Amino acid sequence: MRPRRLDEVVGQTHLLGPGKILRRIADTGRVPSLILWGPPGTGKTTLARLLAEHTQSAFCVLSATSAGARELREVVEVARRRRAHEGRGTLLFVDEIHRFNKAQQDILLPHIEAGVCSLVGATTENPSFEVNAALLSRVRVLQLRPIEVRDLVALLRRALTDEERGLGARKLEAEDGLLAAIAHTAQGDARRALGSLELAVDLVPEGETRLSREVAQQAVGGRALRYDKAGEEHYNVVSAFIKSMRASDADAAVYWLARMLEAGEDVDFVARRIVIFAAEDVGNAEPQALPVAVAASQAAHQIGMPEAVLPLTQAALFLALAPKSNTALTAYANARKDVLRAGSLEVPLAVRNAVTPLMREAQYGVGYKYPHDFEGGVVPGNESYLPEALRGQRYAHPGPRGWEAAAWARLQQLREGTGEGGEPEPAGE
Repeated sequence: MRPRRLDEVVGQTHLLGPGKILRRIADTGRVPSLILWGPPGTGKTTLARLLAEHTQSAFCVLSATSAGARELREVVEVARRRRAHEGRGTLLFVDEIHRFNKAQQDILLPHIEAGVCSLVGATTENPSFEVNAALLSRVRVLQLRPIEVRDLVALLRRALTDEERGLGARKLEAEDGLLAAIAHTAQGDARRALGSLELAVDLVPEGETRLSREVAQQAVGGRALRYDKAGEEHYNVVSAFIKSMRASDADAAVYWLARMLEAGEDVDFVARRIVIFAAEDVGNAEPQALPVAVAASQAAHQIGMPEAVLPLTQAALFLALAPKSNTALTAYANARKDVLRAGSLEVPLAVRNAVTPLMREAQYGVGYKYPHDFEGGVVPGNESYLPEALRGQRYAHPGPRGWEAAAWARLQQLREGTGEGGEPEPAGE
């Protein structure tokens, strides 16, 4: 099922869409030296091969895991002769280029500069750390992204119906929802998705005409397939997860978290939802919520599955049990309405910095009261730094729970001049 034309490539629209860089390169007929950086199964080798065919260049493949300096020099010499005698360019594709040592990478430098061949390297590692600076300065790095589920579904459907190159000879039917479930477990890897589909088709007994959920589940290694047509179940489950944490139902939150992760949901997607929830639904009722969520997200991304379930579960439990406040959401929404309605209102003179004599003459900073000069670092009364037209408006309405409530009560005491009242205790103390 390897694409035979650029138009058959699924995903990578940020590189292959109309007017995008790889599409423009193909249309010019000349391939500059590139490094394709991306996860496995995202089309690095395929794109290199198609660029060579599209530009009528010879395609030469080396693997950095096995090729050495001798093989590199031989390939370059053949490319030199081809260019001199045939007038034809060579696209040298080096798979896993990050495995070349500095000396091997340096061999390529003069030949790239002289135009003897175009280098296209493929790597799953960050080129900034794995490719030496001299080579990196002579190539263009293009980052490939994991293939989205909808694109993988289209690829699986094509494989299931293509009788020449795919599995169409079996005449099997499959719901889009089942193909979406297989795609989810592939985590953006087209090879993995196609391999799972091929195994699933092989497991279908002779005489049956439909790919069943049970067979597909065996093919993907027993992962629960819970994503139905158009991904509705995907959104149902994540909605249940968020609402369980919001309702402080720790048991349900962990259950729905497990449902997502065991179904093959993208770990980064789950982590992002946890971080958003920390700011949106817990906020300053428990100021540690966001640091815990961000730390869990970073840890999950760093260690990957299956251990990523541990920091994600820790964060989900913390957020479910924490006091709740949606002040961040409501305060921003309230302020945004006035920003959109009133436009760019003048900044009050009192809070403008008077950094030049002309600004001081224009009364910049006049009337400003320095909060540190007052008890508790708060100016008594209802001092407002809002634009004149918005004086008296309230955007932040702190909730009655946790640190936020204690902090607001202390602030009101100081504004009213009734004493400092002590620092608010951290929520949960």
